[in-house]
Amino acid sequence: MTNIVGIDLGTTYSAVATIDDIGRPQIIKNEGKNITASCVMIENDELIVGEKPEIRYGQKGYEVGARFKRLMGETAEIKLGARAFTPTDLSAAVLKKMRDIAEANGGPISEAVITIPANFMQEARDATMVAAKKAGINVKYIINEPTAAALYYCFKEGNSFSGKYIVYDLGGGTFDVSVVEANGTNIEVLATEGVSKLGGDDFDRALRNIILDKYNLISDAEVSESDIALSDMAKLKIKLSEREKVPYLVNSDELIEVTRDEFEAKIKSLVNQAEYLCEAVLDEAKVQVSEIKGVLLAGGSTRVPAVRRSIAKVFKQEPIGSESVDEVVALGAALYAAMKSESSNLNATQAASISKLKVSEIATYFFGTLSVNYNSAKNIEELSNTIIISKGEKIPCSRTSEFLTMHENQTAIDCRVTKSGSPETDPRFVSTVWEGVLELPGGRPEGQKIEVTYAFDNNGMMKCSFLDVESGRITEISLDDISKGQSTSAIDKFLVE
Repeated sequence: MTNIVGIDLGTTYSAVATIDDIGRPQIIKNEGKNITASCVMIENDELIVGEKPEIRYGQKGYEVGARFKRLMGETAEIKLGARAFTPTDLSAAVLKKMRDIAEANGGPISEAVITIPANFMQEARDATMVAAKKAGINVKYIINEPTAAALYYCFKEGNSFSGKYIVYDLGGGTFDVSVVEANGTNIEVLATEGVSKLGGDDFDRALRNIILDKYNLISDAEVSESDIALSDMAKLKIKLSEREKVPYLVNSDELIEVTRDEFEAKIKSLVNQAEYLCEAVLDEAKVQVSEIKGVLLAGGSTRVPAVRRSIAKVFKQEPIGSESVDEVVALGAALYAAMKSESSNLNATQAASISKLKVSEIATYFFGTLSVNYNSAKNIEELSNTIIISKGEKIPCSRTSEFLTMHENQTAIDCRVTKSGSPETDPRFVSTVWEGVLELPGGRPEGQKIEVTYAFDNNGMMKCSFLDVESGRITEISLDDISKGQSTSAIDKFLVE
């Protein structure tokens, strides 16, 4: 059978899944475990991914790359020994590990889908695709994590799912909340909100701060953050989800007790931030709490009791959990990969099972361009941001706006692609995704037509063009090109076959 897989590239843990002979998604195990730590270290001049670096993460004397998903698309450097890596490099190493797990189970991967947070900026989406290429994975599609989770839940429940649902996805590093409308196994995303730096890693650091503060009150010994491994905090956090208080041995000499109440007080602001985003996504979707049929959980941090109480408070109901909240995103990605595969790659039973599924995604940001407009109130010309594709618009889509040259004999246009979380017209409140120049022929009057076209594909990847209508001159950019210039020398040594 063709090896078609879905990969959840997680902040703290990653997973890979496929579909079985009758079309059901199933996790591909890594030495008996369903999930693999997204941690990387160098040992004997070789990159090691998984449990060994996870144990050493945050301990004094060890250099471990972790939580780098939060930095995807940013200019950042992670030092491991004498080498420096980008977040894309280390993500490629984790993806190669996922590839190895999948290929040990079913042979070479023919097609793969990788998940990303819905709140990922375009640069982070592009960087994820670059990481997949470095890892030698043929990725045709990516899918937003909450959408993948919703796909799995709807597949599992079948026609019993009907109406509007919340997908609450709180993992190790990122938070997404989406409103989806389900009609059996058909899913339409109505709205999504989120933040790229909110999750279990923040909870772990809060727990470590509690222990440090308590220890420093009773001991003269000097203890720093590096003396308390974050991997220990993750385990302690799990215990606090089951018990009211737990002990932790610091510096081999002092037993510190932490209560659940102390932990919940420390993370209250983080939980409140998630609540605010939940309320914002309801407003964006124009949906009342009373219309929500259920809250679907994804991500290991949804096991924290304070988080579950918060969900029940905001949505007036207990969430719908899964026995495997760490795995639902990968399982949904496997379903999506099968959906997008050629029917010839599936057997008849698989094809019949997958044919029932349908997903409709949306743009997660506003995208526009800068132009000079006349402000009648101030009687001046001023720089303004014009929205071309709006947040919440169904994708794939293509939109064109028309502009005019400003001056006689104008020979160039400064072309900019902007993005924002709200429909901003003020250039101060948008960020520039890309900037380039469209050269124009001289000797023309002002007012020549310039057409700006933005087009989203099924992956949420955008292509932009700036066209001078009269001359046919055009400047085009595929936004994944932005990340292609990243240096690969540091990582290529480790990703060779």
